[in-house]
Amino acid sequence: MRFTSAISALALLSTPALAQTLPASNPFAKPSSLPFQAAPFDRIKDADYQPAIEAGMAAQRAEITRIADNKAPATFDNTIAAMERSGRLLERASLAFYTVTGANTDEALQKAESALAPKFAAHRDAIALNPKLFMRVKTLYDRRATLGLSAEQLQVLTLSYQDMVRAGALLSPADKKVLSGYNRDLSTLETTFQQKLLAAAKAGALVVDDKAKLAGLSDAEIAAAADAAKARGLAGKWVLPLQNTTEQPALASLTDRATRKALFDASWTRAVKGDGNDLRGTISTIAMLRAKKARLLGFPTWADYVLADQMARTPKTALAFMQQMGAPLAAEQKREATELQAQIKADGGDFELRPWDWQFYAERLRKARYDLNQDELKPYLEINKVLVDGVFRAATELYGITFKRRTDIPVWHPDVMVYEVFEENGQPLGLMYFDYWKRDNKQGGAWMSNLVNQSKLLGTKPVIYNIANFTKPAAGQPALISFDDVTTMFHEFGHALHGLFANQTYPSVSGTNTARDFVEFPSQFNEHWALDPKVLPHYAVNYKTGAPMPQALIDKIRRASSFNVGWDVGQTLAAAELDMSWHALSADAPKQDADAFEKQALAATGLDVADVPTRYRSTYFLHIWANGYSAGYYAYQWTKMLATDATDWFERNGGLTRANGQRFRDLILSKGHTEDYAPMFRTFYGKDPEIGPFLKNMGLNADGSRIAPDPAPAK
Repeated sequence: MRFTSAISALALLSTPALAQTLPASNPFAKPSSLPFQAAPFDRIKDADYQPAIEAGMAAQRAEITRIADNKAPATFDNTIAAMERSGRLLERASLAFYTVTGANTDEALQKAESALAPKFAAHRDAIALNPKLFMRVKTLYDRRATLGLSAEQLQVLTLSYQDMVRAGALLSPADKKVLSGYNRDLSTLETTFQQKLLAAAKAGALVVDDKAKLAGLSDAEIAAAADAAKARGLAGKWVLPLQNTTEQPALASLTDRATRKALFDASWTRAVKGDGNDLRGTISTIAMLRAKKARLLGFPTWADYVLADQMARTPKTALAFMQQMGAPLAAEQKREATELQAQIKADGGDFELRPWDWQFYAERLRKARYDLNQDELKPYLEINKVLVDGVFRAATELYGITFKRRTDIPVWHPDVMVYEVFEENGQPLGLMYFDYWKRDNKQGGAWMSNLVNQSKLLGTKPVIYNIANFTKPAAGQPALISFDDVTTMFHEFGHALHGLFANQTYPSVSGTNTARDFVEFPSQFNEHWALDPKVLPHYAVNYKTGAPMPQALIDKIRRASSFNVGWDVGQTLAAAELDMSWHALSADAPKQDADAFEKQALAATGLDVADVPTRYRSTYFLHIWANGYSAGYYAYQWTKMLATDATDWFERNGGLTRANGQRFRDLILSKGHTEDYAPMFRTFYGKDPEIGPFLKNMGLNADGSRIAPDPAPAK
């Protein structure tokens, strides 16, 4: 049983008798009778969640007490497996709850979330810091070589012991009390951060009162902005909602420089305005408390604590990896800035390149150099076609699985689509939900998670969802998306495959319950298939005529694939180093001035923070303050290295074939955390990860030079 992962990894399950403390009318009182035990969202009301979760906590604590007080000698089954079986009521209620609080929240849900946050922290501590329970686990761990366990059982036992130690099981009673205080305060602050950030993003949306200021946007985008304004009661105006990142998609198209600057400023300052949603004090307190918690647990910094059970193992290894990327990317950023300044001059501009200009002039340069205009692509990228004939088709070609739309499964919002997934032999594999359109009450970004976790022990199959924040078309308009959105769809479905192919007995090591710097590997790898010649022609067709995307346009996409990489990867690397800086603070460091600390940390990266801003400022860096990626944002680039290595293997072994897909499924996607990550990867790739294919994929040599000169401007 894992204690350091998200709620899904708590493997929490209750007995039917204890579940009866809930009224029978509560939808969580019994396991769902829907296919795959899918949550009955048509029957769940906001008021149902908190009572079910609190009853689930009480039920599991009673179960844990029985395990800990068991007079019989500890065995794997009466201790470790019993822990894995515990808490089912809590699991089904909490997984549904955190689905809706992330994707479709409201005031009542946020109030419940705030009330439950410290209770969850106390509940986890009550299990992890139970001395009798720990002694039973330790007894088994000390005798693990003599127990005749299977490889998966040995892994579960080892991780259970290590996680309890990491959670503070070896601390004195006095220190355990201090630790519980830290956990309580951190859980409350992290929930506060998440809720205030959502409010800050909504309040920070750019309101435009003159349609002419939106020149450059498509008719569909302008109509969507008008709809967004109407939804806020702002008839006759236009609203550009904020995405979660610093960069906003409209900046690539808006021709009015003042509007671009206003949109960038709205994004950059969303949570630093000195109002009720200012998050500078919150994040400084979180960083300080995390440093103190790390010291209490025997680690010099929070980063040391976090990375101890990751693939990289130490901050030194992660930083060395980032530094290998830093010099080539810094050199590329300087080249790109020079080229964009020249593009500004060529267009008659007489001003210095600024962040709100970068993507606009990058698009101008992309069109000049590759004759590629992103707006040319959208008519060929209708979202349902991309999903069915792109994302699904690639999965069928690689893994043999098929998909069937289900309209009888209740959902948390009318936008959500549901598909049942089948094995090649027709056996049911799992259930998938897709919720793609942006809403003001949805957290920013894109993510995957489970509503039901796979476990042979519990007899459950995976129920998984993908969530994104694409701009919803106005009524009557086609659902056209950007190629970046296409990449996001393939990425998140890579996570889904990791969850769908879970094949574990014990839930704590099932599916995506892996380290942060490994869990992004399957998703990054799955992005590769978006441009595969066996996949792209099937989904990239004109929504009006059905004509396939011209090969000349496909060739342009491929040639431009490493264009603007200094910006694209550099801003992410800067964010990763900013994250590591916050979490490299010692417990003796004072509470930081967030603005001053951020400025100093970003300057130290050596990346161009003046023209290429960090992908996330500290104050809207949801990943590291509330979503479990603290000291772990480097994982996106680390796993991209793993993914490009895997792509390199596929290309050397025949590309997209059923046999190659099966090998990847068998050696990576179906393993969960039943093995250590480095040997698992080595078995698939044949050697340790290497950065060469990653840099090559970006068009760069290790010394920062470009692999090949850029083409002359298109004629």
